[in-house]
Amino acid sequence: MAATIYDIAERADVSTATVSRVLNKPAEVSETTRQRVLDAAQELNYQPHASAQNLARQRTNYIAVVAPVVANYFYMHVMRGIQEVLADREYDLMIHVPSHPEDIEKRLQRATQPGRSDGILLLSTPPNESWAQRIIEVGRPIILLDAHHPDIESIAVDNERGGYKATKHLIDQGYKRIAHITATPEPPPAVQRRIGYERALKKAGREVDDRLIAASEALPFAFSEEGGYRAMKQLLGQRQRPDAVFAASDMQAVGALEAAREAGLSVPGDLAIVGFDDTDISRFAGLTTLRQPAEAMGRRAAESLLRHIQGANPPVSSTVLAPQLIVRDTCGARQQSPNEAGKLADAAAKTASQNGTLTEKQDSSQ
Repeated sequence: MAATIYDIAERADVSTATVSRVLNKPAEVSETTRQRVLDAAQELNYQPHASAQNLARQRTNYIAVVAPVVANYFYMHVMRGIQEVLADREYDLMIHVPSHPEDIEKRLQRATQPGRSDGILLLSTPPNESWAQRIIEVGRPIILLDAHHPDIESIAVDNERGGYKATKHLIDQGYKRIAHITATPEPPPAVQRRIGYERALKKAGREVDDRLIAASEALPFAFSEEGGYRAMKQLLGQRQRPDAVFAASDMQAVGALEAAREAGLSVPGDLAIVGFDDTDISRFAGLTTLRQPAEAMGRRAAESLLRHIQGANPPVSSTVLAPQLIVRDTCGARQQSPNEAGKLADAAAKTASQNGTLTEKQDSSQ
């Protein structure tokens, strides 16, 4: 059997408390006693249990990440940024993802349990007041990413500004019936993007028409191609269809492209589409979108969390990044022939199909 601290204590003729201090806080033990304990440990081929050692040091070497979903391009890029920072450190990731959006608090409760992690990154889920108070009382370092709370450090993109810029761009291109695809249940980033959409319309002297706002309902995560596909089918079923659409995410925009193609519409000839995120798929699809630097956000959040874990205690800050409008082909700002527009929609649909994300389309349109 593997040697224990009790075996070492007996061999070195000291107490188990002394052995523990030698292994975890050697400066508190005299040189003679420390050497005797270390010699005994070597003779017994003692291998300290990592979890027990970390518990004694009040460290776990784990970073907890609580996210609504990870099988999504935006969160994949965020996770890549986090992993880049942790790659050469002694920390591993423990990812908490709910099976349903309503279970996010259960995941957060698990992540904040004592001894489970040294710090927490909370993605796209601003805590309510009771949870914010609990987090503060626990005293665990935590960073909000793509979310905000006045008492907790946060890093996010200005989603409302992004929604405004996307809609204003379509207004400037001359489109009249500009629709919006949001999500339900509506997460805070989607709420803010919709507010930006509505603000741009009002500032241009236009009314907000609720019939031009459709919500993705595909669970467990509505920011999906399938959700955007269903919402676009709903919008196209109206007597007066929109001539432009701002989708709250690139994934929804790709689903909307597929629905437009099925309806025989050319993009942007018959319908302009703008997304939000600027993930890899948007570049392949030629999608006009709002860029939020997901990997940079992940890196910055991980670096800040490590500083807190290492003892830094800076004042609470809120970093808000400005999204950048990336103009490609689907908004009509680049002049195209009808054939080129049709090829673009086909390419986007092919990209989505290759990723295996648009399934059961016949059923979803009923």
